[in-house]
Amino acid sequence: MSEENPRHDDASPPQHHARATPQARVSPIWIVPIVALLIGAWLVYDNYRSRGPQITLTISNAEGIEAGSTLIKTRNVEVGRVEQVHLSEDLSTAVITARMGPDNEAMLVEDSQFWVVKPRVGREGISGLNTVLSGAYIQLQPGESEIEAREFEVSDQPPVAPAGAAGLRINLISQLGNSLRVGDPVTYQGYTVGRVEEADFDATTRRMQHRVFIEAPYASLVTDSTRFWSASGIDLRLDSEGFRVNVESFEALLGGGVTFGVPEDLPLGSKVAADTTFTLYPDEDTARQGTFNRYLEYVLLVDDSVRGLTKGAPVEFRGVRLGTVAAVPWNFTAEQPGGRNGFAIPVLIRIEPQRLGIENQKIDLEQWRDRYERFFELGLRATLKSGNLLTGALFVDLNFHSELEEKYAPLTFAEQRVFPTTSGGFALIESQITSLLAKLNDLEVEPLLEGLDRNLAASEAMLEEVRTLSASLRELVEAPGTREVPVNLNATLEGLRTTLEGLSPESSAYQELVGATQRLERLLRDLQPVARTLSDNPRALLFDSLDAEDPVPRAPRE
Repeated sequence: MSEENPRHDDASPPQHHARATPQARVSPIWIVPIVALLIGAWLVYDNYRSRGPQITLTISNAEGIEAGSTLIKTRNVEVGRVEQVHLSEDLSTAVITARMGPDNEAMLVEDSQFWVVKPRVGREGISGLNTVLSGAYIQLQPGESEIEAREFEVSDQPPVAPAGAAGLRINLISQLGNSLRVGDPVTYQGYTVGRVEEADFDATTRRMQHRVFIEAPYASLVTDSTRFWSASGIDLRLDSEGFRVNVESFEALLGGGVTFGVPEDLPLGSKVAADTTFTLYPDEDTARQGTFNRYLEYVLLVDDSVRGLTKGAPVEFRGVRLGTVAAVPWNFTAEQPGGRNGFAIPVLIRIEPQRLGIENQKIDLEQWRDRYERFFELGLRATLKSGNLLTGALFVDLNFHSELEEKYAPLTFAEQRVFPTTSGGFALIESQITSLLAKLNDLEVEPLLEGLDRNLAASEAMLEEVRTLSASLRELVEAPGTREVPVNLNATLEGLRTTLEGLSPESSAYQELVGATQRLERLLRDLQPVARTLSDNPRALLFDSLDAEDPVPRAPRE
């Protein structure tokens, strides 16, 4: 018993130690879940940090865009991917949710541009062929703004000029017929220097408003003296000034465009600021006409025909253009001045002093009007003349006429000054023809007709004689004897040819004739001394000697 007590005493302390162990230690089994929790939190944070920002894109048509596969690229480098595509609440557009890369937040600013890249065929050629197999993608052009943005609009067409590109943006206003399309070229002397960025129609003003971008360094070509006009490709004209053909660039030939320049007689001008507004004219002549904004208006009361006279026709003084025809006819129903023909056709013209090379000088229109009043008193008149015989186009010609008997009297028509006119050209020819017909009408035609009848009767008698003579000649020609004449004549000619052949140098007759001629020639040479002697002394024919005395006749002896 004594030995068990000590063992009991020895065992009691361990029981007391076992009850104190849970309070002094933590089980190692808890380390594993704690580490796993920390690793999961780190993975979640790392995944969130590496995902990048989420953006919302709005597009009118999501053709070719697929969630999970369509990429967002910049300079052909992937910077994002489309995650979701759905319709907007009003069903008017498609909304694209995309996730950008973690290092691409700097590109998401308010002036960044997005557009869809896919195969296209246009005036500039074929583009986007690399997307035939890979599919369409969204192109991102980073902007230069410092304001961040997460919502953007996606264009179906690529932008004409990137955001922040060096150049000049201006506005053009034109009529609906002179409208341009986005992407049309802007040319200067046939070279492309810019593009049309926007084209909108303002229903209030009924005009087209265009936004044009001119690339640097060509922006310096645009000044306050610059004029813009439509480039229709081929400008073919046949008017009073002749036949003209103007061809712009090949691109403008296919789809049109706009071109600009400074008129020859205007200064180059100074540079313009951005967003300056210009007028877009339909052609170069109209743009040139737009520079003459100081003019005098007159009305021509034309008694002749105005067929062939059109708006824009020149007004010239001895070949120098001074103005332009503004309207044909003008205010036709207005009451005409007293004392004039009520059927005169009013034509509105403009006298433009700036055409004389004084654009930069101050023009006093009243002084010019007084000057023309003095010219009217000196005989300055307007006439219509033909400028092109092929087309029949007319122009207004100004010239001095000193032979006028009627003095100038100032007139007004519909509160406009009347420019005095005189007939000329075809109207003058018409009046001369009318006068000639009147003189012909006053001639006595009956005596002429009687004489003409007598001449016709004599002519008929002569024709009858000629007809009879022709019949006699026909009978003579057709007679048998006349028909034998050619045969007899041929026989005679044949005999004559035979005779001539007998007298040829090779014939015997010709040889005999030549011998006889030679003998006769020798005989004549021999007779020449005898003939000479007889010529000198005829007695030599009777007496032998010329020195003997003359014989004395004697009677015969018995």
